[in-house]
Amino acid sequence: MPAAQRGARQSNDAKPRVKKPASPVNTRAAKKPAPGAAPARPSLSPLVLLAAGGAVLVLGVVVMLATGDRAHRIAEGVSTGVDNRFAAMGFRLKAVHVQGASAMASPDILRASGLYRDQPLLGLDLEQVRQRVQSVGWVKEVKVVRLLPDTLVLAVKERRPTAVWQHAGRTVVIDGEGGVITEADPGRFPQLPLIVGAGADIAAPAILPAVAQRERLTDRLEAMVRVDQRRWDLRLKDGSLVQLPAIDEESALIQLDQLDQRQRILDLGFARIDLRDPEMIAVRPKDAPAVGQMVAGGA
Repeated sequence: MPAAQRGARQSNDAKPRVKKPASPVNTRAAKKPAPGAAPARPSLSPLVLLAAGGAVLVLGVVVMLATGDRAHRIAEGVSTGVDNRFAAMGFRLKAVHVQGASAMASPDILRASGLYRDQPLLGLDLEQVRQRVQSVGWVKEVKVVRLLPDTLVLAVKERRPTAVWQHAGRTVVIDGEGGVITEADPGRFPQLPLIVGAGADIAAPAILPAVAQRERLTDRLEAMVRVDQRRWDLRLKDGSLVQLPAIDEESALIQLDQLDQRQRILDLGFARIDLRDPEMIAVRPKDAPAVGQMVAGGA
């Protein structure tokens, strides 16, 4: 049999070599979502979302410190977005509780707080809220507490009305330290003592407790007048005037108590009871002539 020549064409009867099949693969097509259907979202707990939001805020602060005001605006935008996200999950304001305040003061406190229903609770600046509430005249101290998911507590230490102060055509309510309670209506406190004159607001806290202890005196008291910012005149409802010394007012009031117990001096209707001299008490009847006035008959 003749040898095959190099480069000769292979006979058509020769069978091609069969290739081995490739490794089997999964040719099943991925299931496509129905038209218009929203993509599935992973379910995360509120705690996980809260932690994630905190991480975003911390990152925003770091970027702000590194890049300045522009990053600050970016951080504010991120923070607002996080707040709104949590608000949508239920972290929004539903209730505000005012603790320690009277029914008269609570409306002024709530108005000043600037809070409104459904505002995002997590991003609320508690210090700003505290400062707004602190500016109310009723409020001596306030603490703001956030109770998740939807409540804010304003724990207030209230200024208590102690007297009504009248000076320079103005009438206001003051507390036990002389501070003005701007929102208080003086007309609603007829039971409080009336103090009059310059400096009366500052001096009143020192004497008011001593006067309040004397029921017979307070029942007859119309006003306490500050004289030359040094001492007090007590004007009674019957027109009598009790003059107190510039110092040691307590001792003078004790002398008045003793006289009243023995002689009911507050019921006698004297025009003036002068207690300015600790060694001598001087009184003048209402019908007595004024100093320097001539007495009938030359007497």
